[in-house]
Amino acid sequence: MAKIDVFDGHNDAVQFIAEYTSSGRDFLARSESGHLDLPRAREGGLVGGLFALHAAPERQPENDLIITENGYEVIYAETVDPLYARQQIDAQRLALETLIRRSAGRMRMAVSVDEIAAARAEAALAVVLHMEGAEVVDGEFDYLHRLHAAGLRSLGPVWSRPNMFGSGVPFAFPRSPDTGPGLTEIGKELVRTCNRLGIMIDLAHLNERGFWDVAALSHAPLVVTHACAHAICPSTRNLTDRQLDAIRDTDGVIGFNLSVCDIRTDGHLNDDTPLDAVARHIEYLVNRVGEDRVALGSDFDGAVIPRRIKDASGLPHLFDAMRKSGFDRQTLSKFAFDNWLRVFGLTWKNSPSS
Repeated sequence: MAKIDVFDGHNDAVQFIAEYTSSGRDFLARSESGHLDLPRAREGGLVGGLFALHAAPERQPENDLIITENGYEVIYAETVDPLYARQQIDAQRLALETLIRRSAGRMRMAVSVDEIAAARAEAALAVVLHMEGAEVVDGEFDYLHRLHAAGLRSLGPVWSRPNMFGSGVPFAFPRSPDTGPGLTEIGKELVRTCNRLGIMIDLAHLNERGFWDVAALSHAPLVVTHACAHAICPSTRNLTDRQLDAIRDTDGVIGFNLSVCDIRTDGHLNDDTPLDAVARHIEYLVNRVGEDRVALGSDFDGAVIPRRIKDASGLPHLFDAMRKSGFDRQTLSKFAFDNWLRVFGLTWKNSPSS
């Protein structure tokens, strides 16, 4: 099968590049470390993606993984100091900009659908700036406006921890995503501000009550950049059928997460996860929300993914498994590329179709 062009809805590569950390890898050179660099992106057909900025806590709790009789729970630091978080986000953004300049045209920052299409036509990797967790955003939203001016086009209000905007879901299995309170009042104003600016709101890592708060407020399609179906894998990070129906009804998108512990019915962190099981999970989502509303949200460099895929260069193995499961070329193209561009066009203010 001919290679399929791919736009990926989520990766964590920025946190591992040499421009950001002295122990990082050269993104422009092929590596066997992690999942993503430019050579492996090209081998796998990647033409663009949402590159996530994310602030880690100063200290991580000891004994942060609790194994239960039937599953697990991961304990994360409760909050992140906004000033400390901003130092990380600024450093990551500068590192990514430096990398793009060093790429000499092989990578481009994109802020519109037209710019993604232009990068694709000229064989450059389109980088769309995303931020996972809004700890750095102040109550007056001045910093959010600055980030938007710098290229931010997608924002997750929370990661899997609380902040002043709302509560994230902890990583746990088996458990409902209904894990706590919804958005705060300032969190609701964040949603309205993102709508006005044309920043896509990412509901990944947000708990169920927060999800419904966004659904009640937002004028944009509901989007989750990297998650799977709770009916198949009852992880807190996954979406209930009712949530999936809301994404369908707003003409939104769910990015399918390649994290094995969110794909497998047993929730195990086992990379020996067969691709026919992955394809069946994707099929469930497509049957629930339609072929126009499921895309790829790999979580490269942020998760354990199926061994057969291994890294970005292995994406053709995923598409081959989907083809063998009955997906036709048109549906594969929608999953790999078209569905993200459609929802961007409905959300971003500077896209011609918005």
